[in-house]
Amino acid sequence: MPVQVRRKDGPIMPSSTMGALGPGSAGILLRQWRDLRGLSQLDLALEAGVSQKHVSFVERGRSRPSSQMVIDLAEALDVPLRERNTILLAAGHAPRYSVAALDTPSLARIDVALRRMLRQNEPYPAVVMDRHWNVMMANDAAPRFFGRFVDLAALPTPRNLLRLIFDPDGLRPFVVDWPRTSRMLLTRVRREALGGLIDAGTRELLDDLERRAGPDSRRTVPDHEHASPLIPLTFSKNDETWSYFSLVTTVGTPQTVAAQEFRLECMMPADEETERRHVASVSLRPDDEAAPP
Repeated sequence: MPVQVRRKDGPIMPSSTMGALGPGSAGILLRQWRDLRGLSQLDLALEAGVSQKHVSFVERGRSRPSSQMVIDLAEALDVPLRERNTILLAAGHAPRYSVAALDTPSLARIDVALRRMLRQNEPYPAVVMDRHWNVMMANDAAPRFFGRFVDLAALPTPRNLLRLIFDPDGLRPFVVDWPRTSRMLLTRVRREALGGLIDAGTRELLDDLERRAGPDSRRTVPDHEHASPLIPLTFSKNDETWSYFSLVTTVGTPQTVAAQEFRLECMMPADEETERRHVASVSLRPDDEAAPP
């Protein structure tokens, strides 16, 4: 079956930090990232293989770093590729990392790999999302599953998976143990913010989700739940319980902004009863083979 795709009409928009560009701003941005990582100038110098004096001169704007110096320092600080482009521009250099959308010819292999991974997860839901949890691709099982709880056609597009879960008119009424689930999901958004940076888009998303979730969402999540890579999700409808866990896949060594920012999320049954019920009611029926996506 074909994979459902939401196409992008143009390149990914530049980072919101672009407005901060100016003389010496490359050093300011690098200093901000060093502070975020909790490193001293000496720590950064040792990690990047340069002198502490050079790091100090760059941060204070007394030395204009070369493009390779920016890349070396950004690599040592684990700065996301989108933000590396911003720092390169601030230092007077051309961006190094492509901001082409995921469905452009230059990323055709990754696009094909994602489509295959989505199909391989059938009959269980799987989606590809951008860094703000907007759905870019979905296998056929995803709308079939979520459509059992809500009328997807009545919801605005592009769809955001987290907003769908937190929406009182979406999945929220069907989520079991909502206070605990909402806290875990919000903790996950903060933890998985790319490069540890909560940008303007992520901040807006968090504010919206926290408002919908209520005051209990700000309570601390236990350490053992915070560290778990698995996110349990249990739904209930008509006295039937559906229990799942989700796994997230990202590109290990991306060289483009789009490839670094996507996440592939796969939902799997957490118990045999859910697996049996899911396969029986959500799997593709033979007469659906010719149906449009």
